[in-house]
Amino acid sequence: MISLVDLTAQYHSIKQEIDAAVLATLESGHFILGPQVTKFEESVAAYLGVSHAVGLASGTDALVIALRALNIGAGDEVIIPAYTFFATAGTVMSVGAKPVFVDVHPRSYEINVTEIESAITEKTRAIIPVHLYGHPAEMNPILEIARKHNLKVIEDNAQGFGAEYLGRKTGSLGDIGCLSFFPTKNLGAFGDAGMIVTDDPALAERMKMLRAHGWKKKYYSEEVGYNSRLDALQAAILQAKFPYADSWNNARRALAQRYTEHLAPLGVVTPIEEEWGRHVYHLYIIRSEKRDELQAFLKQKGIASDVYYPLPPHLSVPCRAFGYKEGDFPHAEKAAKETLALPLYPELTQSQQDEVIAAIAEFSR
Repeated sequence: MISLVDLTAQYHSIKQEIDAAVLATLESGHFILGPQVTKFEESVAAYLGVSHAVGLASGTDALVIALRALNIGAGDEVIIPAYTFFATAGTVMSVGAKPVFVDVHPRSYEINVTEIESAITEKTRAIIPVHLYGHPAEMNPILEIARKHNLKVIEDNAQGFGAEYLGRKTGSLGDIGCLSFFPTKNLGAFGDAGMIVTDDPALAERMKMLRAHGWKKKYYSEEVGYNSRLDALQAAILQAKFPYADSWNNARRALAQRYTEHLAPLGVVTPIEEEWGRHVYHLYIIRSEKRDELQAFLKQKGIASDVYYPLPPHLSVPCRAFGYKEGDFPHAEKAAKETLALPLYPELTQSQQDEVIAAIAEFSR
């Protein structure tokens, strides 16, 4: 069986370092925040080229706390892409605001910048571009629109750690960047973990309060916050893995390029990489009008695949209250019917990849 991602392979490749980091944390007695978390926050801030990083319990919490820090809530609107993981929309709703969807580019799956301005109303407060699958959104036009209309930009960089837009790391370009270290991510923890980054010291201070019950001083809540602290064990594991992030992304890129060379002639649509972006292939996504048949065929061959995502968020049950319907965002809806993720992770061997390619070739015949 060829799995979609093999987390144990990565663990065994640096087992000694991870085991040592875990043991040192257990010996330290610091399990909530503390020096391990501070060190990892500093590593990520330096890597992204930002001033502040705040470790959190998950990438979803990062989006919620970003919205709260910007005082976005009831009566406000936030523009998001119509094709993304539900959390991008769900977090907007969780603070009482309305997600306003914009269709995506049919090949990169990023928000279509030419359609953003027509979605802006007097209630719009922010735009959340998503660097979906590891490909950067087209940030300069988004930032220009935001400045023109006095809007904030929150980057959903859950899938784009290490990706670049015009040479700058994604997550560092907007007012706030939100990161996820879910185990399957390009830099993944051994459980849920997330982070929020910014260059604004006042926002950073507010977000630190929000992650810990609204405290500036312990036990003295100044507002209603959350219990969303990155725990020290996860921070230690992530710090041990951190020096390998770029080489792992390079391995993903090489595997993706090899997939594309062999699959493009077979009648499936392969991913693109815009000239202004550096894709880190959190997922390698192909498209086929016979997606479901192809997925079933791969399963018969012992090859895992998955659909990211089978339902655009505007068609989900929680979004029905906003009156969205099928046909509103055709590119997002078509992608949901045709996209398929193939096995891709840094430790995937060439022979395993050849097996996947051969199976798709057989199916296409």
